[in-house]
Amino acid sequence: MTRSGRRGLSTTLGPAADLLPRQLALSVHPPEAAVRHREVLPAVVHVPGWLDIDTQLGLVESFRRWARPPAGLRHPRVPSGHLMSVQSVCLGWHWQPYTYSRTADDTDGAPVKPLPGELADLGRAAVESAYGPESPMAVGFAPDAAIVNLYGPGARLGLHADGEEPADAPVVTISLGDTCTFRMAGVDRRVAPFTDVDLCSGDLLVFGGPNRLIHHGVPKVVADSAPPGLGLPPGRLSITLRETGLPS
Repeated sequence: MTRSGRRGLSTTLGPAADLLPRQLALSVHPPEAAVRHREVLPAVVHVPGWLDIDTQLGLVESFRRWARPPAGLRHPRVPSGHLMSVQSVCLGWHWQPYTYSRTADDTDGAPVKPLPGELADLGRAAVESAYGPESPMAVGFAPDAAIVNLYGPGARLGLHADGEEPADAPVVTISLGDTCTFRMAGVDRRVAPFTDVDLCSGDLLVFGGPNRLIHHGVPKVVADSAPPGLGLPPGRLSITLRETGLPS
């Protein structure tokens, strides 16, 4: 695992595009109606509308706290020196291309913020929703890291595989804000043919099993497609939960 010799770029969170008068608390009980999941590829499950608007509001409010320094929001930099267009903040473990640490080594060196228990609970509920509570991939799933990415105007994410974790547990992605195209290639390739899924605010995507290491990315975000009053700056927020398998 290597990391860039140059630092990332710390950023501050911009004002919300719109904001409801009251922010609601985070609930870890997704609505019962969210059972219309579909398997788009083997062990890749999309659950549209998994989170209700109250839970989305709570996550956005939490994100505004997570984004503040120390160990706050920044543009990561890949080892080649390229600055990523997404902005990112980490919880539990700090990820930078392509390694994990307990401190924000590419910015201020501060200890990473802890992964909130309610967010870990949400991750476990996500895997149960995708595969069923008795599935081997759901039983014992213990997320210990979150990578929270903000896609501002023009931001995108190239095709890559999440391969820095010793664990083979599934990856959970929760989408908030603007709709995006989530693109998947293959485990052993990052070229066409592609499988594209539109992820809207409140949608859940989980991938694991034979497609745990699938190459995926976000080539497009649809501007001004977020629900009104969500409280985000323009763009999309993704919360990716992982079980790293790293020693605690």
